[in-house]
Amino acid sequence: MSDRPALSTETPRHPEPEVEHAFDRLVGEGRERLSRPFLPLLCTGLLGGIDIATGVLAYLVVMAETGDHLLAGLAFSLGFVALLLARSELFTENFLVPVAAVVAREGTVGALLRLWAVTLVANLAGGWVLTWLVVQGLPRLRATAVEAGTTYATIPVGLQSFCLAVVAGVVITLMTRMQHGTDSTGVRIVPAVLFGALLAGGQLFHSVLDSLLVFAAIHAGADVGYGDWLPRLGWSALGNLVGGLVLVTAIRLLRVPHRVAQARAEG
Repeated sequence: MSDRPALSTETPRHPEPEVEHAFDRLVGEGRERLSRPFLPLLCTGLLGGIDIATGVLAYLVVMAETGDHLLAGLAFSLGFVALLLARSELFTENFLVPVAAVVAREGTVGALLRLWAVTLVANLAGGWVLTWLVVQGLPRLRATAVEAGTTYATIPVGLQSFCLAVVAGVVITLMTRMQHGTDSTGVRIVPAVLFGALLAGGQLFHSVLDSLLVFAAIHAGADVGYGDWLPRLGWSALGNLVGGLVLVTAIRLLRVPHRVAQARAEG
């Protein structure tokens, strides 16, 4: 018999209806994502990569004209707005919603790993294609693409880059949580803009965004290659996972332990 204390299903003396409603919304949407057939899942991932690559295009255009990371980061947020309104999917947006469903026993760990793997690969594939088109169609952006992508392709795999990846995971997952706290599309756009600008303008280490910058640099003829990119993809994805799952998702779920316990009992 386990000595581990069970979560209580008893409603707390001072419940938080809005927080509990947000949890129910997360579980419901997470269940849908985890049960999505392969082809729709692949398509939403490809479109997510294209949406983020559109943000990368905006970033490069503004960076080439102004040289200002903050303005370029604000332009990049166009990609997150596109993700939101087009209902496409980004790998790091799946650290809260489907995880909540798995914790509530509305999905399996295997389904979660499938969702992560397919979405990440599809994001990268869609982004690779669009960044190639951008570099070929707008050669004036090549120097900027080389500079931006080389920065991430050569960042040392160590404590500093891991911390930047953890913070990026926190930023994205917090954005997801804020967007699921309201039914208003207009209100959801606000965190998309603010956190998108923070992610790119702050030069955090995000597995998909920075991969697309590296792809753009490679397409533009930078002296870096996929062998430089691949270990940094793994390092940044690990940091993103730690930031999103440990520092945001786990703490958010601990805020409503009775709802988690109820959902698990019903499941």
